[in-house]
Amino acid sequence: MAENNIEQARFNMVEQQVRPWEVLDQQVLDILSTVPREAYVPDAYSQLAFADTEIPLGHGAQMMKPVIEGRMLQALDIDPTDKVLEIGTGSGFITACLAELGHQVISLEIQPELAEQAIAKLSAQGIDNASVKIADALVTASTYGTFDAIAVTGSLPQAEAADSLKTLLNTGGRMFVVIGNGVIMEACLITRTGENQWTNESLFETVLPPLASESNKNAFQF
Repeated sequence: MAENNIEQARFNMVEQQVRPWEVLDQQVLDILSTVPREAYVPDAYSQLAFADTEIPLGHGAQMMKPVIEGRMLQALDIDPTDKVLEIGTGSGFITACLAELGHQVISLEIQPELAEQAIAKLSAQGIDNASVKIADALVTASTYGTFDAIAVTGSLPQAEAADSLKTLLNTGGRMFVVIGNGVIMEACLITRTGENQWTNESLFETVLPPLASESNKNAFQF
């Protein structure tokens, strides 16, 4: 795809897909306009880099639709000083966006091949404040401390599955997570408001592949 066509496709993605889907935060729109999504898309799907569709990554993982990425980034409301946890690195694109918005990103990916590919792509793009770890997030996330924001890029079967993750939020911290099974899933924003207090805001309905975790094989459908 020629450079001018790429930039036109990126502009159309932001203005015709993301903005009309109630993503009005200019900082988020700017990030989606500047972080090169095409650099993180598998070569076999390069023509779909800016399309309104999920993109297969292998191992049951997918890149989210741009509209979902935009709504997630807007909901998390990342500050430049924030420490961010990403659960499910996938392609590395959201990792890059979070790194541009925040201070530090720790991204956990259970599939070694996806993690290694994302590390290479992030390095090639000069992203130096994001660290990708090969790890089962639902088992090991607590070893990385607490966070101002958590982005969960795969779905969890029920709200209780997010309980161990929401305790990793600092007070005032936000977590984006999609909860549900089959075709009934809900994107939620969980905010920690006190030592033992959280709020849960329903954002929209969507469908995401389940988050892979060895500790939840019975709860997740692969």
